[in-house]
Amino acid sequence: MGLNFQKLPVNTMVGASWDTFKKVCAGRTVDKGYKNKYRFTKIICRILSSLNGVENSRYKSRFKDTKIEEAPVFIIGHWRSGTTFMHNVFACDKQFGYTTTYQTVFPFLMLFMQRFFKKMAAISMPKKRPTDNLELNTDQPQEEEFAMANMTPYSFYNFWVFPRDTAEYREKYLLFKTIDKQELDDYKEAYTRLIKLSMWNTGGKRYLSKNPPNTGRIPQLLEMFPNAKFIYLVRNPYTVFESTRNYFTNTIRPLKFQDYDDESMTKDILDNYKELYFKYEEDKKLIPEGNLVEMRFEDFEADPLKKMQEIYEKLSLPGFEAAQPAIAAYVNKKKGYKKNKYDYEPATVEIVEKNWDFALEKWGYKIKK
Repeated sequence: MGLNFQKLPVNTMVGASWDTFKKVCAGRTVDKGYKNKYRFTKIICRILSSLNGVENSRYKSRFKDTKIEEAPVFIIGHWRSGTTFMHNVFACDKQFGYTTTYQTVFPFLMLFMQRFFKKMAAISMPKKRPTDNLELNTDQPQEEEFAMANMTPYSFYNFWVFPRDTAEYREKYLLFKTIDKQELDDYKEAYTRLIKLSMWNTGGKRYLSKNPPNTGRIPQLLEMFPNAKFIYLVRNPYTVFESTRNYFTNTIRPLKFQDYDDESMTKDILDNYKELYFKYEEDKKLIPEGNLVEMRFEDFEADPLKKMQEIYEKLSLPGFEAAQPAIAAYVNKKKGYKKNKYDYEPATVEIVEKNWDFALEKWGYKIKK
């Protein structure tokens, strides 16, 4: 994630609307060791939310009645499946608009005082993501669920703050199985707003999404955008497990208001993967012919330029020739990028094969013995 909140007694909810903060925290347990973080976050959120009136007024007058003309492109797949790299490659094409890292933390400070708060945010940010060494800055493409968690209380990413409630959030806000109609309507309204401001902010005409939780929301996304394009990435499940455990550990630590043990986190990771996998397999048949590409990340990583051309062609996306020089330059720049390496311990192999054998078999990743 973006800001280095590990150094501050706050978390990313400082940029939430006051209504969102209250609803997310209502009835939830804040453990003793996190009371100060909770109080500081609450105070700053309350102060910043006093500026929301200006932001809301400007949004209503400038954007509320505008139409989203082009069908968005949704990059989906489980966390740590290579979606960030693909997102950055696609963002080289200037036709795309995307949510920035700054916007995910301060979604209500886009039309008012963005320049000031962006400078403040940049001071707190590391140059690289601690989870995978990818570059990081305020204007970089970012997964929009972090913004949605600040715009609405109906986001799966509430689990970063209250991790012991992950199972509840998974059913209701990751898979939308138990979400009620009003909550879903509010979520769609907030998402529409986010998309409009993202495209305005980055100058794009078609929205580019990279958001793992959207893997479980295909029916709802198609209700909003019937001609939406989807790219589903998969990656070696042994790597995904190790990388997700590392990512969740590093991300939850500065954001949580609760204690959360490793055993509980491991169970939640295993359950999230399984539930997302089968929900996607069930829902993908709803996607119109020609609007879905499924791809192994290892294949994409081996030749990103060639695979990008294939994706554009399969999804009938215009503009590849115009974007090709910028894409090639970015890909060539990343050739020396050092990824985290994972040596699979016997325990990892055992737990993945016991719990995710279905994915190992389907995508041909199982270790030959």
